[in-house]
Amino acid sequence: MADGRNQTIIMEFILLGFRGLPDLQILLFLMFLVIYMATVGGNTLIMVLIVANRHFHTPMYFFLGNLSCLETCYTSTILPRLLASLLTGDKTISVSGCITQLYFFGSLACTECYLLAAMSYDRFLAICKPLHYSALMNIRICIQLATASWLSGCLGVIILISFLSHLLFCGSNEINHFYCDPIPVMELSCTDSRLIILVDIILACVFILPPFLLTLTSYVCIIGTILRIPSTTGRKKAFSTCSSHLIVVTIFYGTLMVVYILPKRETLRDLKKVVSLCYTVLTPLVNPLIYSLRNRDVKEALCKAISKCGFQKNVQRL
Repeated sequence: MADGRNQTIIMEFILLGFRGLPDLQILLFLMFLVIYMATVGGNTLIMVLIVANRHFHTPMYFFLGNLSCLETCYTSTILPRLLASLLTGDKTISVSGCITQLYFFGSLACTECYLLAAMSYDRFLAICKPLHYSALMNIRICIQLATASWLSGCLGVIILISFLSHLLFCGSNEINHFYCDPIPVMELSCTDSRLIILVDIILACVFILPPFLLTLTSYVCIIGTILRIPSTTGRKKAFSTCSSHLIVVTIFYGTLMVVYILPKRETLRDLKKVVSLCYTVLTPLVNPLIYSLRNRDVKEALCKAISKCGFQKNVQRL
């Protein structure tokens, strides 16, 4: 810490994490370690399958590959720091480290909103405009949408971070969370943070609300089109092409809304912390499971890859 005029300026925070469970720290470490390894392994496997298999060189799988890459980075901004804290007991993080984590977490979360919107738009064109799909969703447009998603996420959060970096922190340095969430960080500031809270709300409306509304509108149109299909088989086939994405969207936005809509009460902090695990840890973990278990093409490609590896091993043994 460094002394200011009449106050002690905080140079590091303490992420309290799961302090209410002191006897379960090792168990939590093992659980999150398995989750992290499964998340990175599962999403990396999907990326490899998409790149290696020509059958997956389509817009839907192009966006899925981008999403898997994002989820790997997304979970890597939080879980390694949490694992180190659970293993060593060191819960401190520097102010600059906290703001850096907040930037990467925020930019990747914002990017995910845009990627999910691009994926929902892709499914909208495939189901509602099948005759124009090839013209409206070619590789050039896919690259443009993916690039715009990544840039929007990175640039949008820079504005908030530039404001946060000028805050001074004094008094309590404890953040009752397992990562640097913007609201708890701003609450520790000894300078007026009302302007930054207003900027945060404006940025959320500008960068998060549009992709959410696009995703919502796309699925309203998709569901309306599917319900107008006369045959049951046709409806099931059409819905199967977007059901995996719909599950992911519901988990991501559902838990995100619960965390930020719940009132700010001390009794609800632990509940918010648990719900936060859903979009920071659970969503990156279940994405590869949802897309592989509910997608016949992915399952077949995975089985072929496993059998090919097994065959090569048998040849080497001979």
